[in-house]
Amino acid sequence: MEAALALTIGLLVAAAAYLLLARDLPRALLGFVLLGTGVNLAIFAAGRVGGMVPPLVDPGASVLVAGAGNPLPQALILTAIVIGFGLAAFALVLVMRAHAAFGSVSAEEMDEAERPDHAGPPAVPAAAGAGQSAARKEAA
Repeated sequence: MEAALALTIGLLVAAAAYLLLARDLPRALLGFVLLGTGVNLAIFAAGRVGGMVPPLVDPGASVLVAGAGNPLPQALILTAIVIGFGLAAFALVLVMRAHAAFGSVSAEEMDEAERPDHAGPPAVPAAAGAGQSAARKEAA
């Protein structure tokens, strides 16, 4: 059981690394989801895999029975699943919005947004902007 779980985690992380290196944003997003799943399985494996007693406290008792599973990794995974799903949905919407704006989901074709000829007015450095606003306050 542990060997199959370790092999599954390794395959998920390897596939995620391969997909994250793609220039295509949907593939990168799928790699991100696979990486989250692999990490969740690794955390689950850290909480002990195999035959054990469920992490339930008996009525009248104040501690878990000996050999009970650790409930902390399970709680962490539940939280991570919810956060990961929300993040994946947000990233999917961003990819769809980028496709609508640029007409492509390739990262190489999207770099036009960062070219200097498309740049807006130069930004004022924070220190210079703060000095000017202080001088204006003194003049007023």
